[in-house]
Amino acid sequence: MAYPLINLVKTTARWRRKAFIRKLGQVTTIQESFLRSLLQVQQNTALGRDLNLPAIKTVDQFRSQVPRSVYSDYQPYFDRAAQGEMNVVTPEPIIFMNLSSGSTGNQKLVPITRRAQRKRAYANQIALGCVAEAAQRHNLSLGKMLITSSANPIGQTSGGIAYGHVSSNQLRATHPWVAQAVYVHPLEALFLKDTLTRIYICLLFALRNSDLTILSGIFPVVLLQLCAYLEKYGEAFIDDLGRGEIPDWLILDSEIREKLTRKLGPAPERAKQLAQILKSEGRLLPKDIWPKLAVLITARGGPSNFYFEKFPEYFGDLPIFGGTYAASEAVLGSHRDFNTDGVLLAIESNFFEFIPVDQWDEANPITLLPHEVKLGELYRILITNYSGFYRYDIGDVVEVVGFNQKTPIITFRYRQGGALSAISEKTTESHAVQVMSALQEKHHLTVEDFCISVSGDVIAPFYVLDLELSSPGTLEQPKQLLADFDQLLQSVNMSYALKRGKDDIASPQINVLKAGSFARLRQQKLDQGALEASQAKLPHINRDRNFLKEAEIVQHIKVASD
Repeated sequence: MAYPLINLVKTTARWRRKAFIRKLGQVTTIQESFLRSLLQVQQNTALGRDLNLPAIKTVDQFRSQVPRSVYSDYQPYFDRAAQGEMNVVTPEPIIFMNLSSGSTGNQKLVPITRRAQRKRAYANQIALGCVAEAAQRHNLSLGKMLITSSANPIGQTSGGIAYGHVSSNQLRATHPWVAQAVYVHPLEALFLKDTLTRIYICLLFALRNSDLTILSGIFPVVLLQLCAYLEKYGEAFIDDLGRGEIPDWLILDSEIREKLTRKLGPAPERAKQLAQILKSEGRLLPKDIWPKLAVLITARGGPSNFYFEKFPEYFGDLPIFGGTYAASEAVLGSHRDFNTDGVLLAIESNFFEFIPVDQWDEANPITLLPHEVKLGELYRILITNYSGFYRYDIGDVVEVVGFNQKTPIITFRYRQGGALSAISEKTTESHAVQVMSALQEKHHLTVEDFCISVSGDVIAPFYVLDLELSSPGTLEQPKQLLADFDQLLQSVNMSYALKRGKDDIASPQINVLKAGSFARLRQQKLDQGALEASQAKLPHINRDRNFLKEAEIVQHIKVASD
């Protein structure tokens, strides 16, 4: 029954995608209709009245009357809603509050109603249709998927509203028959609270199924962490599969343990097959243990490219699909094909405006509508949607990389304010990843992780590259690596090059950190914020010079004259 159900899911998703694509030529009409409907629904809320939404009749009136906003403008209203007050940001009941990861700023609570959830789900369905269409185009067969994200909320607000990460809300809303069709493991496994227990059991069910076709992780580092689990617990997985038992050391109550054990059952032949792979290869790699693996689904853009360089070792040349371009506040677009970063704008889930570069510093910027943007230009993006955001500056800088009919295809480049500057040179995450990729190739390095920051020296600021090698040790050509780092950064960021040429920015320095430094930092983030492992993103640029202050330095490199 499972495969017919999968085919039904894929067929439905592809139909939705096809219908959506047909609408892209009417982006202006669709955006106007979306805004008009939203204002009609939301105008008599406390926030709507304060913004005088009932008086707004046109798109131009909306853009001139409602100011550009940031999260702090909404926080008092969202706090009231979280305490249980009705009709503050929406006339409809709030069923959940999305919690941002806090990795690029302070944590935020975002109200989600059933209507808002449907709008987000629709954009997700378009992405599912795109991956199904791409698979058919590339002659790939899609079946069961492994995902290990938690479906549990983190807690409840004082008003009794559950809150947590976006992924937990989406998973909780998954219909049981869809979960049965799509997931390689029982849906109940995603509701296990202990992280190790949840991931171990999801992997155990996945290992049982040699026909697994999709691995999904919110961020690339999550997929790499799954590989680490396979390597660490390989023999235990094989033993558990052979006996069809769940190990005693996992944190489970007796009822769910018994239920999952019945569903698992012994798989001695599969265990024998995995044991042979482990013996011949020395470890369990996804590309070896799941021969029908067809696609990886994980976030693209930003810091992702650095981790993608590690993927061939574990996954071979599998295509990567980006899913959706999303945040706690909104799903902004759906990826449209394998190995591409551009997304189709979610024109039926949000009302969009774009701020050109020359308007970024204006208090009341002149904005462009989707059909007015230009190919190759960078923009700040404003969203209006059913979560109670109006002309909200989400903080992202995007590039228009193409058009589908009249609708722009956009790619996330970096977060405004997330750029690194000693003297306004704006080094971005993309710059950092380009430099590190080139350094690794030229010096034959395998880097576990890295971060670039700026020193606290006001008179002669300089860049600091903190890196951790995958194999413990030190750099063999430290001075050359330092010179290449400086030169590569100048080649990708002209503004940095100009300021280095004028000695406004001093020579950079490099710290090689003790093995495990970034893993410890990631764990600290989890402990401090009670975040799921899948949400613990570490940026590759950081304006906080003390970001890695507790890490042990095993090698420090600077030019001799410094």
